Amino acid sequence: MSKRTKVNFPAYNPSGEEQPHQLSGLLESPSQDPRAFVLFAHCFTCGKDVAAASRISRALVTHGYAVLRFDFTGLGNSDGDFANTNFSSNVGDLVAAADYLRANYRAPSLLIGHSLGGAAVLKAAAKIPESLGIVTIGAPADPEHVTKNFSMDLATIESEGEAKVSLAGRPFTIKKQFVDDLRDNDTSYIGAMKKALLVFHSPLDATVSINQAEKIYVAAKHPKSFVSLDQADHLLTNKADSQYVAATIAAWAGRYLPNTLANAEQVESNVTGGHVIVSERNQVFTQNVYSDSHQWIADEPVKVGGDNLGPDPYEHLLAGLGACTSMTLRMYAQRKKLPLEQVTVELSHSRSHGADCKQCDDENPSIEVIDRKVTLVGDLTDAQRQRMLEIADKCPVHKTLHSKLVVETKLI
Repeated sequence: MSKRTKVNFPAYNPSGEEQPHQLSGLLESPSQDPRAFVLFAHCFTCGKDVAAASRISRALVTHGYAVLRFDFTGLGNSDGDFANTNFSSNVGDLVAAADYLRANYRAPSLLIGHSLGGAAVLKAAAKIPESLGIVTIGAPADPEHVTKNFSMDLATIESEGEAKVSLAGRPFTIKKQFVDDLRDNDTSYIGAMKKALLVFHSPLDATVSINQAEKIYVAAKHPKSFVSLDQADHLLTNKADSQYVAATIAAWAGRYLPNTLANAEQVESNVTGGHVIVSERNQVFTQNVYSDSHQWIADEPVKVGGDNLGPDPYEHLLAGLGACTSMTLRMYAQRKKLPLEQVTVELSHSRSHGADCKQCDDENPSIEVIDRKVTLVGDLTDAQRQRMLEIADKCPVHKTLHSKLVVETKLI
């Protein structure tokens, strides 16, 4: 099971005060040694427990990462006055959080930021040298973009020095120093950070235009990647969107964070061709699956207690039969020089009982049934199609399933 640890650490302290206020955070980590530590920055005025932050963090934990998310100064359970904060202090709080991880665990290898938090991790990256990968989600390229959330109050802020504004239905005091600080950022740090970058953005984002993602992407140097969050809103209120983001981050990070590959490489080095090793990822349903050259995930759907991060066991079984069937048909068509353009194999699993089961008898009142439907596209004759249907039954996995199969289990 994963571990959840409430933590507190000193906030950004530019004035050098003897007793800086405390920031409140939550460190979630897997039961085994984490692959890497991740620092998550929440969206503007949100807090660490906003749905997207908590869902993405929990999903990353199932992938073997430890994730620290915390409330910026004056928000959630953190001390301090939000009215006295600004973009620079948010960046400072991120550096303070990284300092805490470095002193007590390991420095974060991955920085993730949502909305204005994404802009903050872009700027904080240079001050956290151990960070190798940066991820932004619905982030503005220019921090000043956030002022559109209170554009009707800007004149008041300019003339009176501050204004009480409503953000997501909650009142906040925004001071002129906050706006001035946003304007002082020239975003040159994006091109200078020299870190791997992954940009997520929805084309339907009504809060931060996708044009902002384009600006980030163009300003950054390679390696950089962009993923479109089709149909998602700015706050990722749909749970499936958060899970998709987390799974994509985990897959992407494996290329850029060396320590995330250590466990996989150690296991894979012990796997020979034709063998598979399956090990628990989160002590629930999610499993790491290793072959001699590949790693993937098996899981169960959310409705039965899983995280739906990979196919379930029966889907793996069906996939094996389907892939073998398609490959066998392709090899046959190539050997016979048949005009086969495309093969599609659709499979499902069920159990037949009693009167519904043609192959059942008194000793076997039910039978496991795999329904396999093959679509062949190409200028094939009826005789060629019928022959290929017969060939489908000759694929090696099909033969294995129809043979006298014995599974020998040994305790090691």
